[in-house]
Amino acid sequence: MLILLPPSEGKAEPRRGKPLDLGTGTLADARRPVLEALVTLCRGSEDAAVRTLGLGPGQLADVRRNARLPELPTAAAERIYTGVLFEALGLTTLDASAHRRALSRVAIVSSLYGVVRPGERITPYRLAGGVTLPGLGGVAAHWRSRLDPVVRELAGHGLVVDLRSSTYAAFWRPAPDLARRVVSVRVLHEVNGRRQVVSHFNKATKGRLVRAVLEDGRDPRTPTSFAALLTDLGWTVEAGAATASGTQLDVVVGEV
Repeated sequence: MLILLPPSEGKAEPRRGKPLDLGTGTLADARRPVLEALVTLCRGSEDAAVRTLGLGPGQLADVRRNARLPELPTAAAERIYTGVLFEALGLTTLDASAHRRALSRVAIVSSLYGVVRPGERITPYRLAGGVTLPGLGGVAAHWRSRLDPVVRELAGHGLVVDLRSSTYAAFWRPAPDLARRVVSVRVLHEVNGRRQVVSHFNKATKGRLVRAVLEDGRDPRTPTSFAALLTDLGWTVEAGAATASGTQLDVVVGEV
């Protein structure tokens, strides 16, 4: 099973650690032009970088940090990403068995790194999924043409559980031959009979859901068996019909 998560805007900044090493191979080759375009942008006009990255005047520190990405200390991605989903998931607080499963089953989709495993050492960065970088083009388009073989290799013959937000869903979409093994999850907050998608509930519930699945240890192979697992774990689940892009599950919550 491969669990795809969105990144978080909030990131911790390690005080010490090895500098960034993109390594070699297909993913490293795809990361390198994004890193170079982002660093080049942020080493130029700060005003232009702020506008391009969609930041505010009080976020110059993010631009200056981006300009130093190749030399900044790194830490494991599970210690870099913060925010509601990652706080609820608590990767570093899992017991040993669940943590081993997290290292092999979880992948975070990133504007800079493409796909990151929780144990991979990265630098914190600021780059949203909808940004267009000078010299590179749209970040989403860059990854959309490169991530399919990466995701396929990570998924193997297992199920792909897609918990990405809509922005990062644009980075990779399953081809029809893989769609039967893809299940996406939408969290609906129900109050007085009305259902709606609420960002905080969505993120926190997804984090808790992934934590519960990792602690449970089962490895469902189909969308139907994954829905059954969530039901066993106490979630209210409604499954949609299989489509050309996968099967959607609605998880209905009354409170977070």
